Amino acid sequence: MTANSPDSGSPSPQTPKANLSSRLRNFIIALVAIILGVALFLGLQTQTGSASLDAQAEESTPLEVALSNGKPTFMEFYANWCTSCQAMAQDLGELKQQYTDSVNFVMLNVDNSKWLPEILNYRVDGIPHFVFLDTQGETIAQTIGEQPRPVLEANLEALVANLPLPYTQGDGQVSTFKAPVSSSKTSPDDPRSHGSQVKE
Repeated sequence: MTANSPDSGSPSPQTPKANLSSRLRNFIIALVAIILGVALFLGLQTQTGSASLDAQAEESTPLEVALSNGKPTFMEFYANWCTSCQAMAQDLGELKQQYTDSVNFVMLNVDNSKWLPEILNYRVDGIPHFVFLDTQGETIAQTIGEQPRPVLEANLEALVANLPLPYTQGDGQVSTFKAPVSSSKTSPDDPRSHGSQVKE
């Protein structure tokens, strides 16, 4: 038995090349772990927004009740995949708690074909799409897109007080949405049918 045989238990000094490859391998492993951690965090944030939207929708006032109970209504057309809807979910949840006694909060998911008549009636082509209804269920105003909380709160205050809504012309960031079916008959008075006013 020789002292320098390869099977002996004595540690051999690492070469600089082996040391460098070991450090590189460790760096790559750490980098991959960081990337996976960030991806997991962002994925959970999106799921939390969707879960929050679903929970709020379950707690919202049914449309039939809102149209007949004599309270003004704030209606939101949304979808779980809508990033603007997810971004507003926390603020809207807090506003719903604040105004729950004086305003109906209705949430209609545009991915549910049950709401297609309402989607067509209110001409939803971007979400979030908000509709403000008076105590008789008549449309007062509509806004589209991500809205800051102070704007929503000011509009809700005016809705409760039966005053003109101060911020109904603002359009924020939207997620485009196209109804699976469009209305087949266009009224000549429809401002969205641009060519209908032209007579030949």
